[in-house]
Amino acid sequence: MNILCLTGNLGRDAELRRTQNGDAVASFSVAMKSGWGDKAVTSWVNCSMWGKRAEAVVGFLVKGQLVGVTGELTLDKWQGNDGVEKQSLKLRVNEVTLLGKADNSERDYENGEAEQRHDSSLADDLDDSIPF
Repeated sequence: MNILCLTGNLGRDAELRRTQNGDAVASFSVAMKSGWGDKAVTSWVNCSMWGKRAEAVVGFLVKGQLVGVTGELTLDKWQGNDGVEKQSLKLRVNEVTLLGKADNSERDYENGEAEQRHDSSLADDLDDSIPF
């Protein structure tokens, strides 16, 4: 078994669907960036999360949301209608962590203007003294 941990932004809102057996599955895609400057590359990982955990988090997984995901990675290969072999990365998610708010979420806009929100709790936790 392999385990991949990655951080990235959601490319679309998560979709919840059910299998024929009634099992819930949430599907979403995460943009995984690597490299620096003009060498930066974005790889997309198609994610699926199953069961009650999927039902619980699907409403929070909106386009642009910064997330951390952990799960088992596979490479899916198939031949397209054009005869060319295609590939995609798939992650069966075991754990998802919401790391920040979506920058472009409609929830952040009121009357066409972005609300200014500052989280001072992080600054309050920082102290100039060294604990050791």
